[in-house]
Amino acid sequence: MKCAQCPVECGADRQKNIGACGVGGVKIAKYYLHPFEEPPISFEKGSGCVFFCGCSLKCVFCQNFEVSRARTGKEFSVEELSGMFRELEAMGAENINLVNPTHYVNHIAEALKIYRPRIPIVYNTHSYEKIETLEKASEFVDIWLPDLKFLDPKLAKRYTAREDYAKYALPAVRFMAEKPLNMRDDGKMLTGCVVRHLILPLAVYDSINVVKEVAALPSGTYFSLMSQYTPFGEIGSFKELQRKITRREYERVLSAVRDAGLENVFLQDELSASEKFIPKWDF
Repeated sequence: MKCAQCPVECGADRQKNIGACGVGGVKIAKYYLHPFEEPPISFEKGSGCVFFCGCSLKCVFCQNFEVSRARTGKEFSVEELSGMFRELEAMGAENINLVNPTHYVNHIAEALKIYRPRIPIVYNTHSYEKIETLEKASEFVDIWLPDLKFLDPKLAKRYTAREDYAKYALPAVRFMAEKPLNMRDDGKMLTGCVVRHLILPLAVYDSINVVKEVAALPSGTYFSLMSQYTPFGEIGSFKELQRKITRREYERVLSAVRDAGLENVFLQDELSASEKFIPKWDF
């Protein structure tokens, strides 16, 4: 079958070759209980994260660079993937968190037919998505966790392999934000959407535009403003990415959040900008 799950539509037969994402079959770098997602997702025992390898977006500053470039990881069968879901659930995971699942939606759907956990399924994505793929994923997703990275195509062109990022990400995020919010009284999210945005150095103007876009989404949508940018990846030729964001940059975006009247907001402090929060890859 020719792969067309992401906007690249490379047409690779991933049973025989690798696609534009850099992977063929199911390649995974780690699965474990992750305590550092947003509070309603990690909640008490941690989110059951499965880190899928490969990526068609290829951000130069990717915090999970070794995983997104598929330089680390191990091949698994669909049956073994299903077993991971079962194991994470048995460990007490608050949910199954599919990290970077876009190019694995068909595999994930097959695995969930074998075993569907009785806990929420989280779709943790960069948002470079096709609506058709999201519609298929919506059959099993309870919580959408999209990252709205850029609106300016110049930034997308400079930092990723995809100048058309916003062309696909904006309708994708709007689609995901339609998910009704169901929050338990104790603060655990059962269904809903949390839109993330990472502030980058010298890109405050774009972050402010992202905030305005989020403000136009349905009122039940949560917004997670991330200040955790840490110099990482292949950024040697990008001088502006050699530093963390400044307090002034953060405050300017935070001011835009207040001006937009956003209420359902998660904020990170400066201590989040550290490599210690990047997982150690098992495989």
